[in-house]
Amino acid sequence: MKKVAHKLAWIGNTALVVLLAVLIVQQALLPLDRALFAYNMSQAQSQTPDERILVITIDEATLEELGSFNTWTRDIYARLLDRMYTEEGGPTAVGFDIMFTSPSTPEADEAFAEALARHEGIILPSYANMESEFSKSLEGQSRSELLQPSEWVDPIPAFAELTERAHINSRLDSDGVIRRTWLQLGRPEGPPTPSLAYKMAEMAGADGSSFLEQNKRSEILIDYNMHSGDFWSVPFIDVYRGDFPAENFQDMLVLIGFSAVGYDTGITTTESDMKLVYVHANIVHQLLHGESIRELPGIWTTAASVLLFAWMIAAAWRFRTVISLLLAAGTAVLLYLAQYGSYMLLGWHFKAVESLTVLLLTYLVNIAIKSFMENKQKVFITKQFGRYLSPDLVKEIARSDREIQLGGINKELSILFLDIRGFTTLSEKLKPEEVLDFLNTMFDVITRKALDNGGTIDKFIGDAAMVIFNAPLDVADHEYRAVKTAWDIQQAMIEVRRAIQEKYGVTVSVGIGIHTGMVVVGNIGSFLRVDYTAIGDNVNIAARIESNTQPNQILVSEETYSRTAERFRYNCIGERMMKGKTVPVKLYEVLDVEADGMKLEIENRSVVGAT
Repeated sequence: MKKVAHKLAWIGNTALVVLLAVLIVQQALLPLDRALFAYNMSQAQSQTPDERILVITIDEATLEELGSFNTWTRDIYARLLDRMYTEEGGPTAVGFDIMFTSPSTPEADEAFAEALARHEGIILPSYANMESEFSKSLEGQSRSELLQPSEWVDPIPAFAELTERAHINSRLDSDGVIRRTWLQLGRPEGPPTPSLAYKMAEMAGADGSSFLEQNKRSEILIDYNMHSGDFWSVPFIDVYRGDFPAENFQDMLVLIGFSAVGYDTGITTTESDMKLVYVHANIVHQLLHGESIRELPGIWTTAASVLLFAWMIAAAWRFRTVISLLLAAGTAVLLYLAQYGSYMLLGWHFKAVESLTVLLLTYLVNIAIKSFMENKQKVFITKQFGRYLSPDLVKEIARSDREIQLGGINKELSILFLDIRGFTTLSEKLKPEEVLDFLNTMFDVITRKALDNGGTIDKFIGDAAMVIFNAPLDVADHEYRAVKTAWDIQQAMIEVRRAIQEKYGVTVSVGIGIHTGMVVVGNIGSFLRVDYTAIGDNVNIAARIESNTQPNQILVSEETYSRTAERFRYNCIGERMMKGKTVPVKLYEVLDVEADGMKLEIENRSVVGAT
């Protein structure tokens, strides 16, 4: 059985390793990992943005006042900039999340250019055309070098020469979510172009070199510490009209972008509909405060998965099911808390979904195999043990929550002793193998009748047998069941006697004695060999009653008689002295079953067949 279990375990775990490898290679667990990452980030949000960040939003009210965005002239932006500066100064940086890649009316462009020349710290964005070269997901590509887009869309020269440069490219994962950003992108000629957020943080004095060094691609995970509504925002139209005091812009980091419905929206880790200007705002805050989110190297995830794989195999096979289940659940909880603490305290994202999946599937596969083998073993034991106990009783023991008590207990039983008369004479006429065949035939009849009535075969002793009722588990009406077993055996013996008489010319019979009383029942013996049996004075009385029977007779004690008198017809044969007893025992012979009126055929009561 153990070899089969080991074989199934090897096959099951090998198949599991293949399945897990496919899941990991195909990134089937990635959506779950991303969901866990998003949950951790949402739980870690402080929602207290840097007070220097101010967002000017082109909202519905602005578009209603100034008209459709496509009709705007560049002098609108010139007026907006002038409203933000005073003689004492103005913003540290002003970042436009709006492209100025083509000329408009000459007068408006000239007005905007003059405004750009009057004020410092203004950033106009560029955009790298990456659709043709990087249309596929970038997650699986090497991060060993800075991306070098070959096509760039820059502001018109009249504006570009008066402002700072930055890119506003969004980094989309394969599911279209903005989880990362490129802090800089390379150019075919000249230095790399920083992102809008990186450039603004740099102008505010932040040192972003540690972020650039995370990988050669200058790619980082965005820490969305704030929701869109957490940032200090003011409508474009309020600044344009002068309703928002210019003093509020002093030393600020100003972002200008859309908040109106239908413009510049993206899916982010924490929001399904975030305006892109707030993505820039989150990155600016992250860079200003040095809040880095990193992914734990894959080697750690692999190591954890291998350890959990081995641990779950050991837990499933070495411990009981309840204990192993608690160990598996406890390990899963600890793993979750470990990844949660890693994120909250250290800023490391551990891909725990992969390890949790390994844990769960490994445990389920191995506990399923173990349960299958245990059930198979239980069926085997039930089948084997069923030769000694009633099959129904064996099933009850197997599914019972109560264990059979070891060492012996005091319990009331009904004990049946049986002896085959005429066996000595018959054995003299038979070959040894025929003797064994005869005994097996007899004991098969006895066993079947005993088991049919819920009895337990205690032992076979030569040509005698001992059967107990009401152990190891409780059996209702054990007194009746014992007498009914004796009756059934004697009924079955009618045909057996006839067959033996015809074949060998020898008369065989059975004498049965039954007594009910308290005995000690349990496992008796040594640690090397134990027997489940009953001992005590009442067992001896049952044996003495059987020795007083005539062939084909059933005798019961007064205790058994008093409990079954209404279900059988008895004849009192008087008192008999028993060996070792000082008080005689009154005995009763079973004559009939009151329930069906069947009579026991009493024949050949001579002692000729007695052994």
